[in-house]
Amino acid sequence: MTAEANRGYAKGRARQREILEKAVALFGESGYRGTSLREIAARCGVSHPGLKYHFPTKEALLLAVLEQRDEDDSARMAADDPVGVEGLRRLVEIAALNADRRVVVDLFTSLAAEATTPDHPAHTFFAERYRKVIAATTAAYEHARGQGHLVAGVDPATAARQLLALMDGLQVQWLYDPATDMAGTLRAHIQRQLTVPL
Repeated sequence: MTAEANRGYAKGRARQREILEKAVALFGESGYRGTSLREIAARCGVSHPGLKYHFPTKEALLLAVLEQRDEDDSARMAADDPVGVEGLRRLVEIAALNADRRVVVDLFTSLAAEATTPDHPAHTFFAERYRKVIAATTAAYEHARGQGHLVAGVDPATAARQLLALMDGLQVQWLYDPATDMAGTLRAHIQRQLTVPL
């Protein structure tokens, strides 16, 4: 690839990132269904056809927004390949990070509820995401149990579902009351399940 092609590619990626950021803001303000591609294009200062060059449909843009958020969080979660207690600690770190990302949390929470209907464009994304996150969290609890770090009687699969339900519920509460300590509540919940400090 030539230097000129590299610059063009980098410019295109930067434009896509800008579109995703503006889309997050608009989806957070008006919801997915209440936002049009034309509004997003206007917010980005590009033409409607220019936006569609990068994201041909609103569904494609929505999925790109969700995938980008998950890629960012997955990179944080996977750094140093955490397992067991360290994997659980990373979930608390994500909750702390979310306290500085209101628009992203609002968008995620709204879309997760909207997407429960099978005809929603993000339905498959969320169903698969929950499957993966529950599996990874179960594995973290199982590893903690294998290391002797889990309180007797704590079932890893049940604990994983409970933890994710708590995380999602805390996000909703935090949206209504920003004084809600998402990370602190999660930390206390997990600590009660462990025999070692979190």
